[in-house]
Amino acid sequence: MNVDAKIEEFASLRDGTTLVIQRWLPGPVERIWNYLTDSELRRKWLAAGDMTLTPGAGFELIWRNDELSDASDPRPAGFAEEQRMDSRIIAVEPPRLLTYAWGKGDVTFELEPRGDKVLLTLTHRGLDHPSMRDMTASGWHMHLEILGARVAGRDAASFWSGWTRLHGTYRARLASTR
Repeated sequence: MNVDAKIEEFASLRDGTTLVIQRWLPGPVERIWNYLTDSELRRKWLAAGDMTLTPGAGFELIWRNDELSDASDPRPAGFAEEQRMDSRIIAVEPPRLLTYAWGKGDVTFELEPRGDKVLLTLTHRGLDHPSMRDMTASGWHMHLEILGARVAGRDAASFWSGWTRLHGTYRARLASTR
């Protein structure tokens, strides 16, 4: 794959329940791997939670929903200040592949180094409810936007205003899957 290859900005829905989104990130691949697996680094773009990188190992993801947004960008109604989710490692191949349970489905992160960049492909399986697809696509889109800014050393966009904007966009884009 060419490192200049364009990727779709928006997540796509495959087979009606699988969301796929890609991002080019500045390498090296080991740094991106650390942002996926180290609790303190992951907390800066997604959720905290210590992981033991062994298939079958349990762990907890902890979202602190106000940490990724500016103080002037409050979380929407219905979202708690903190959310937790029990999970377990399904597959791990450092520093290229990580899959863990996510509710009734799972999430896979695949990393492909290309020159000084890394192609991250996120695949979220098991999204069987249409409203969850919109919310999840919006969430991953913003989380990956924040990850990209963090690894590039740039200021990240505020999560909630971006999520709100994208939620409407994804609702329209994914309407045909309802």
